[in-house]
Amino acid sequence: MDEEPMGIRTMRGHHPLVIEGMGGYDSRDPSWVTEVILEQLNTRWAIDPPKKPLLLVTQGDPFEEKGVSAITRLLADRLAVQRVLIFLDPSIADYHAPNADRYKVICELPYSALTHRLQVERPGALTQITDRVDAHLRRKNTRRRKEGKKVLRDYFRDFALLQEVTKIGCKQICGTVTVAPTSANLDDYSVSSFYRVGLELELIDVADMVPFPAILNPS
Repeated sequence: MDEEPMGIRTMRGHHPLVIEGMGGYDSRDPSWVTEVILEQLNTRWAIDPPKKPLLLVTQGDPFEEKGVSAITRLLADRLAVQRVLIFLDPSIADYHAPNADRYKVICELPYSALTHRLQVERPGALTQITDRVDAHLRRKNTRRRKEGKKVLRDYFRDFALLQEVTKIGCKQICGTVTVAPTSANLDDYSVSSFYRVGLELELIDVADMVPFPAILNPS
């Protein structure tokens, strides 16, 4: 069996926390969003606490004052945990890794390392994920054409695959995962909306998700 990358060996000793959400265009106060997510996590973990130390998983977002990159920084501080960076290989997006926020990052893994582990440990899963992402893309683009809009740009596929492979790969490697979105209101044409892929394939369980409360609005 091939030797595992250091990043994967590090991850195996942790409980991964994956935060999914909007980028810098999220107009809400990231401190408020962070506190809401913390309350939801603490409620969940009071009933079923992680059995291993937490490791916060980021997906290569550059640092911005608002949105998911600001929120994950604040969560890392409030939870007093380190972070792992999952990034797209240069052959897919050469700008992704250089621009990624590395605050409190203790290890880094390219997307290809996760796809390889999935192929080794759960044969067929990567094909299922890819096919389902492509099916969602076709439906979204068909709807956009009917609405008189341009189809989604090519990078949507890359980042949708990164999102789903990240959390499914984390669960496969670590045996568990917690996924927390930063909003209950997702644009159906956003990368975050592809969260349904893992759930539909039953590679992510509803119990892995810690939903953002739909009734809350920032004051």
